[in-house]
Amino acid sequence: MDANFIKRLIEDGLPGARADVQGDDGVHFEALVVSDAFAGKLPLARHRLVYATLGERMGGEIHALALRTVTPDELARQEQG
Repeated sequence: MDANFIKRLIEDGLPGARADVQGDDGVHFEALVVSDAFAGKLPLARHRLVYATLGERMGGEIHALALRTVTPDELARQEQG
C-alpha cells in the first residue's frame, strides 16, 4: 500500500477534503485530513467518515492508520495558536 494511494482514496471519498498521508513501511500510516464534513462531529464520527473511504483495506492492506481530523477553521486556529 502506498501513502499517495491512500490520500487519493480519502480525497475521492470525502469531496472537498485535503489529506496528507505519511507512511514508509507500507502498512502503518499517519494522516491529517481536513474537511468541512467534520464540522459538528465528534472525533469518532470523523474517523468513521475517513475509514469509510478506505473500506475493506482497513485492517487488511492498511494495518494501522493514525488520524488527525480537523475542519479548515480548526486547522487555521491551530496554526495561528
